Amino acid sequence: MLADLVAEAPHFIAAWFLLGEARAAAGDGAGAIDAYENVLARDDADMLGAGLRLARLGARGVGDAMSPAFVRTLFDQYAPRFDTALREGLAYRGPEVLDAAVRTACTAAGVPPHFHRAIDLGCGTGLAAPVFAPMVEALVGVDLSPAMIEKARHLGLYAALEAGEMVAFLKGQPAGGADLVLAADALCYLGTLEGVFHAAARALAPASWLAFTLETHDGAGMILRDTLRYAHGRAHVADRLTTAGFVPSVLDPVSTRTEKGVPVPGLVCVARRAPPSPCASPSP
Repeated sequence: MLADLVAEAPHFIAAWFLLGEARAAAGDGAGAIDAYENVLARDDADMLGAGLRLARLGARGVGDAMSPAFVRTLFDQYAPRFDTALREGLAYRGPEVLDAAVRTACTAAGVPPHFHRAIDLGCGTGLAAPVFAPMVEALVGVDLSPAMIEKARHLGLYAALEAGEMVAFLKGQPAGGADLVLAADALCYLGTLEGVFHAAARALAPASWLAFTLETHDGAGMILRDTLRYAHGRAHVADRLTTAGFVPSVLDPVSTRTEKGVPVPGLVCVARRAPPSPCASPSP
């Protein structure tokens, strides 16, 4: 039926996508790939996430498979029930885990957990705001989903909120203008971490902090899980942090959510932007 429908209405993108789903479920990988490619041919922004399905089928690179349009559409639809679904359905505790890790890192460094300007990446509906606002003078949030941003705005805890992509947002911030960048379970929607880590390093003052949680796996590098979220290996995360000029203070295994009652493996990280190297003294 779906094959007949796309034959009669070849520009019906949703029908192509459903055909891909049906073929994939039936074990017809080649047919599914063809259907998903037809989706992308008609919607290069990839609002439905065909690129992710192609990556899972081995027909596309994994790292850039998740489009901003897909994430925006997903969370615009999810926004009205997001908080309840995460807190009650998935036992989500990302902000609390991140808060404890930030306090641990600050204690180890001998500095108070108080920040002048913090940037909340992938802030969503603002679940991290009640936890971090008391220790921050100005909390700024960014999220791809305008619907999620509107929910966060109602909290009245953010100094500013913007609907946009996190790396582009960081690049637009004053260099060295923040002393904390945080991302509670937002980096599982990024295949590559280099861009966000380098952009965060630019936005942070020397000796300031990057704190985040993400999903992990026991292997090397990055994988795209069957949940269509990314998981990053611990050594991979540590290497990317070091390359971007961060020194990890906390990089521990933790689970911030469950799936079907089973804890999802994750990492919590707090890393400090390395201070600039002192200039070498001139030779006598």
